[in-house]
Amino acid sequence: MSSAASAPAVAKPQQDGREVVLEVTNLKKHFPINSGLIIQRQVGAVKAVDDISFKVYKGETLGLVGESGCGKSTTGRTVLQLYKPTSGSVVFEGKDLTSLSSSELRKMRRRMQMIFQDPFASLNPRMSVGNIVSEPLRIHNIIQNRNELQEYVENLLQRVGLNPYYVNRYPHEFSGGQRQRIGIARALALNPSFIVCDEPISALDVSIQAQVVNLLEELQEEFNLTYLFIAHDLSMVRHICDRVAVMYLGKIVEVGPTDEVYENPLHPYTHALLSAVPVPDPMVERTRQRIILTGDLPSPARPPIGCNFNTRCPIAIPGICYQEPDPPLVEITPGHWAACHRVSELN
Repeated sequence: MSSAASAPAVAKPQQDGREVVLEVTNLKKHFPINSGLIIQRQVGAVKAVDDISFKVYKGETLGLVGESGCGKSTTGRTVLQLYKPTSGSVVFEGKDLTSLSSSELRKMRRRMQMIFQDPFASLNPRMSVGNIVSEPLRIHNIIQNRNELQEYVENLLQRVGLNPYYVNRYPHEFSGGQRQRIGIARALALNPSFIVCDEPISALDVSIQAQVVNLLEELQEEFNLTYLFIAHDLSMVRHICDRVAVMYLGKIVEVGPTDEVYENPLHPYTHALLSAVPVPDPMVERTRQRIILTGDLPSPARPPIGCNFNTRCPIAIPGICYQEPDPPLVEITPGHWAACHRVSELN
């Protein structure tokens, strides 16, 4: 797939030797709430993503988990500049995407792609599979020759597990798993280095989910891809991700190596999430302590005063947790960060 490659910018090296592909700093995405029929004025904002920072290293898979409405998908779309950030920086391969012009950003899009959650809604029903997969190549003028283009598309389809003779079929003629493979082929067309996987298996049958995840792992190894993997399924996240970041109400509350986070969760919200993951051993399942959070997820338009989690936290401290601003992420053990006023007690 080298014919579709573009020369990457120089990524930022780190002291530990790992190369940073993506560095997000103080990223915010607030959607305005307007009032009035004729003359509209802003009366508030939905703080979908509220001041988050994280890094994604070359060749790794960073999992982003949390409840529905916590801002995971908005984070992925804002990172790729599908949503214009309210503030903050997104440095991808050494360039701040938020400061690029539209033409410069278009060139960078060849290096970053997205696999969407709904494999049917993300495909144009009026376009054949061949046109869907080849569209990025035509837009960026990668392959001009028609025969070469068709051969390239057929090879892509074959690589993701589809019959290359399906190029003239339409999305409605495929199953959900096959449609998601088409979406993966489209994301691979430009030979990107970074892919945002926005819950790529949540709309699929359980029997198909493992096949798609295995395919993503094979492609990552073959093409040296880096993933931001957004998901609800914590068991699948543990299987595919090298590190995991936990989001709650627009903020990252914990991030660290996957095994470390799963074996030694620090934030009370992470404790609650992991306690809900079923264990196949019935003896272990019966002896596990289940943490049930009370109340509903607060509205991102009116987050609580103090720590965002204080309305549902079982260990909140009267005073500090209800008055002090959200605690920052603190590195408790090497590479394992948590944002909690009681983080020293939790360690």
